[in-house]
Amino acid sequence: MNGMKIRKILFIACLVICSFPKVGTAAALIMGILFSLLLGNPWPYKSAKLSRIILQISVVGLGFGLSLMEVIQTGKHSVIYTIAGITFTLIAGYSLGKLFNTNKNTSALISFGTAICGGSAIAAMAPVLKAKDDETAVALATVFTLNSVALLLFPVIGHVLHLSQDVFGTWAGLAIHDTSSVVGAAASYGTQALAIGTTVKLTRTIWITPIVVGTAWLKKSGQRAKVPLFIIGFILAATTRTLLPQYGNYWSELAAFAKQSLVVTLFLIGAGLSREVLKNVGVRPLLQGVTLWLIVSSLTLGALLIVGIA
Repeated sequence: MNGMKIRKILFIACLVICSFPKVGTAAALIMGILFSLLLGNPWPYKSAKLSRIILQISVVGLGFGLSLMEVIQTGKHSVIYTIAGITFTLIAGYSLGKLFNTNKNTSALISFGTAICGGSAIAAMAPVLKAKDDETAVALATVFTLNSVALLLFPVIGHVLHLSQDVFGTWAGLAIHDTSSVVGAAASYGTQALAIGTTVKLTRTIWITPIVVGTAWLKKSGQRAKVPLFIIGFILAATTRTLLPQYGNYWSELAAFAKQSLVVTLFLIGAGLSREVLKNVGVRPLLQGVTLWLIVSSLTLGALLIVGIA
């Protein structure tokens, strides 16, 4: 049996292990990263595509664990933070890009990805900016690396500071780039944090559409943006639970299955952090990304603690 076959078998075995409830999000992410760096992902492109599909299905499934009123209340309470956070992040990102002399398009993509929804936001904005493949790749690599760090670091900080479920969920939803890492970090912190973090994050994600459309209009680009379908699915799932409460046990089981599916997703995402990805992260983009992320995370947490939403 050659090395490639062994790697494929081990990769599938890791996926099976991550499907068991005792395996958490952080463990799955670390397992994926170590697998990629030590052995190499045997299916880098297929696993990346699969992770996006499972993530979107899982987010929809999490909607079955919430009532529509919970979604509306959380979204309403976080909208001011969301608008203020996006505006500040874009301005700060532009300034830091100038300071570190980061490539213009790369700087804009990092800022947009940090402000709204990581890789999804970068992918939506890149055609509008007419970004080159290498500029997009660097922005994605920078944000992807910070996502992995955030998923492991945020719960630790949350426990050290004794943050409530409400505060942590809101903080994760506002300060972590990608939906997968927000959900992963929040899931490891608690059920209530997961519900709040997911809703807050999806509220942020909706802003991809108006900002991409606005930027396209300013640049006279024909690029169009749509509301991601998994957000609509999440709302429909919560609506279904609300309208058919008599099937609550079934909805809860679907939500639990979705939560564990996210663990599998995070293994796949970790397996995407290859040596090639790390090489793509240049010093200047990394400095901009890390500095922007630290500023946004710190100020967001400070604002939440001062206002005292818990």
